[in-house]
Amino acid sequence: MASSPVSENALPLAGLRVLALEQAVAAPFCSRQLADMGADVIKIERPDGGDFARGYDGALNGLSAYFAWLNRGKRSVALDVKSKTGRTVLQRLIERADVFVHNLAAGAVERLGFGYETVSERAPRLIWVGISGYGPDGPYRDKKAYDMLIQAESGVVSLTGTPGEAAKVGVSMADISAGLYGYSSILAALLNREKTGRGERIDISMFECLTEWMMPPLYVFLGAGHVPARAGLRHNMIVPYGAYRCADGEVLFAVQNEREWRQFCDVALEQPALADDARFATNAGRLQHRAELESHIETRLGNYTVAAALERLERAGIANAAVNDVAAVARHPQLTARGRWAEVASFAGPIPALIPPHNLASLSPRMGRVPALGEHTREVLAELGLDNAAG
Repeated sequence: MASSPVSENALPLAGLRVLALEQAVAAPFCSRQLADMGADVIKIERPDGGDFARGYDGALNGLSAYFAWLNRGKRSVALDVKSKTGRTVLQRLIERADVFVHNLAAGAVERLGFGYETVSERAPRLIWVGISGYGPDGPYRDKKAYDMLIQAESGVVSLTGTPGEAAKVGVSMADISAGLYGYSSILAALLNREKTGRGERIDISMFECLTEWMMPPLYVFLGAGHVPARAGLRHNMIVPYGAYRCADGEVLFAVQNEREWRQFCDVALEQPALADDARFATNAGRLQHRAELESHIETRLGNYTVAAALERLERAGIANAAVNDVAAVARHPQLTARGRWAEVASFAGPIPALIPPHNLASLSPRMGRVPALGEHTREVLAELGLDNAAG
């Protein structure tokens, strides 16, 4: 594994000061993007245990996998924000910051005295970012929200899984989407601040992030009056698109248009007459007759090994993929060939990390150390002219 050293001053967000009152996934993922691009991210944590993601597991020499992924390159400050002294320190940090990100429970930041209306009076250039489950108003405003709950409420799980059983997406989809929308919104607000001289209030709702991603099936319902069905490892709106059985395993491939459908029939299946069957001439027809068609495809592919089927799909120009498990991804040849693995320092020792896919040709991201709880408390307080007792 090779690291990617880069001058921090060359990064696009160098000099940007970010204060993150955060925990778990959504806000930490947002602020980590900023840290990767050079921002100075100060992470405020509870003195008694810190971000609870620290305790999710101990997969990396006692370091939590989630915490390692989400918090590299940040400075950790242990601060009791419920105490008067802690709130004074937090106020000082906010006044020095360009961006304030938080994802505490609904109303918690306001009760502490750091709602947008309050802090913007003293820091008019501040970009204030609140990440929540459902947004700052509406009947669900105070409802607790975690990733799987939002996947369920947004309808994502209704489209995921087998026909007989719904399932969640295997990664923290709601959290990650909220983090990315938070990140892109911050970048837009920074550009806008250059024009107006003023900061911005940004409210990111995890529910709204996922319902935005649900628009294609919502359009099918609103326009055609029906709901796409769960199809397991098959696409629920395009046929054939999914995993199909061969003689010794499965191949996953996608036919996206009628030209590809003919190529698939002619070259991959060696059954050109199938392309002329009126029942299957369009995707709408293939959807209508999917059970019959997919049974036919699997009967034909059953004559081939996975390797032979993949070779035929490649010759036909049909997109395909291996159905990898986590172990296979860890040793994936494409990641190795493109040098995507790096090494990151942490309080538990060096750990592997994938280089984030920003892929700006002229520079590399900063992949800083994963901090111990309160590792930078003394340093940050000294920058404020305070002693460690203030934390």
